[in-house]
Amino acid sequence: MHMADALLSPAVGTAFWAGAIGTIGFASRKLKARLDDRKIPLMGVAGAFIFASQMINFTIPGTGSSGHLGGGLILTILLGPHAAFLVMASVLTVQALFFADGGLLALGCNIWNLGVYPCFVAWPLIYKPLAGDGRDRRRILPASVASAVAGLQMGAFSVVLQTLLSGKIALPFGTFLLVMQPIHLAIGAVEGFVTAGVIHYVRAVRPEMLDSVASTRPLAAGISLRNVLAGFIALAVVTGGALTWFASTHPDGLEWSIERISGKGGLPGQEHGIAAAAKRLQEKIAFLPDYGFKPPEGKSRGTEEAPAWPNIDAGTSASGLIGGLLVLAMALGIGWAIRAFRGKRST
Repeated sequence: MHMADALLSPAVGTAFWAGAIGTIGFASRKLKARLDDRKIPLMGVAGAFIFASQMINFTIPGTGSSGHLGGGLILTILLGPHAAFLVMASVLTVQALFFADGGLLALGCNIWNLGVYPCFVAWPLIYKPLAGDGRDRRRILPASVASAVAGLQMGAFSVVLQTLLSGKIALPFGTFLLVMQPIHLAIGAVEGFVTAGVIHYVRAVRPEMLDSVASTRPLAAGISLRNVLAGFIALAVVTGGALTWFASTHPDGLEWSIERISGKGGLPGQEHGIAAAAKRLQEKIAFLPDYGFKPPEGKSRGTEEAPAWPNIDAGTSASGLIGGLLVLAMALGIGWAIRAFRGKRST
């Protein structure tokens, strides 16, 4: 559900940039007051895992479409809403800057749609009431599915609303809504099952970590997260380095919806103005566009050929591993910066 710049007007794009930056500031201030330093490494490795997981599109049977995890709910259950939002913003920023996944003008919208709703709406209002203290395993799956579906439905509706506000008449509001919401309902259900599986793993390995988030209390002294960290590192490496070869070749839910309505996989981009400048900047920065090596000068990727499956490609593996490392570094940097700033203010 990564929006491209072509879907937005400069006014809407910059407005949501402002909203995303404001929410980043809010989350940073809240986290400064309650950050458990032992969870800073978890921010990094969980972010790397979510980056790799988002590269794997899964087919939605009978639709010709696919979807991928958002990951915001997983991060929130593991880290709490404020740390999770900052990690999700890191994932989306790395994707846009270095892999040209989602536009730069649209980055604020993508952070809002994939970060705000799962972290600050679905988790406190749906997951926590349904899951309770999280110790009853039977409540985790329904809570995860309901929360993931709700978060993705809100995000999908937000995409439709943002295109409406941008004046994209090629995507009429009612028609776009009727296509977007059902396909993201299916994607959200899959994400709910995956979320439940991850939470069951963490509860089996280190239940105290989940209890501390649910109760908003720091971990008790002497509790180590080593096994959880090792597990997420292994998952990130395997997912980014190999499982990405098996991603679905079908367009994702947003691309599929646009194609169903407009007959094309996307809308034409603007040749002038902020959107055009953002696209040129992105083309210069992205060193692994579309999660692969750049083709030689003057050659295209041969998009007219049907993509292979599985796509055993060194560029895909390199993207999964390098992207994971970049997210790891950014999330760790955010955590350490907040800790350092807190230390200076307390002296």
